[in-house]
Amino acid sequence: MAWVALIVAGAFEVFWATMMKLSEGFSRLNFSILTLIGMAASFFFLAKSLHALSMSLAYPIWTGIGAVGSIIVGLLFFHDHLSLLTSFFVLLLIIGIIGIKVTSGH
Repeated sequence: MAWVALIVAGAFEVFWATMMKLSEGFSRLNFSILTLIGMAASFFFLAKSLHALSMSLAYPIWTGIGAVGSIIVGLLFFHDHLSLLTSFFVLLLIIGIIGIKVTSGH
């Protein structure tokens, strides 16, 4: 259950980052409120995951899910572009997240 909470926390991390982008510098109230709700939900589920997972495991995976998820949202919905070298480092980030999970023993 802790892993589910951690994945949900990571998904809310992507959600709030996306809503913050759409808030246009917190000038659009509805997206600004959704940003704050997403942040609260992300922290809530991260806290839940920390009941069973170590911080040294949960925190980097949470931020990694947020980072990679935000990159994917940026590419798909905001027409962001990544250089080949940047794409390589994103791949390394994904490999790192998987490696942390696989070697954690949880």
